[in-house]
Amino acid sequence: MNTEDSPTDTAAPATPLSRYEQLKALVAAAEADFVKFYNDGNKAAGTRVRAAMQELKNFAQTVRTEVQTIKNEGKGGGDAAADADA
Repeated sequence: MNTEDSPTDTAAPATPLSRYEQLKALVAAAEADFVKFYNDGNKAAGTRVRAAMQELKNFAQTVRTEVQTIKNEGKGGGDAAADADA
């Protein structure tokens, strides 16, 4: 996996759709290795699957932290903002 273009970079604030697109890209990038490992028994592909899953885990943690920060700042969660006004 190429770490230079890693979707987990947090240099600039991300839009919700860009985060979702990054998630889809991570999953799609691992698809071929999943097939090679599970269908063909390719052990090297299994190593790449494990690396992809670790990258996915790190990305998930980044998104969770970002969501928590936005939620605590009161900028997101459409329904929560409406409930606060009621």
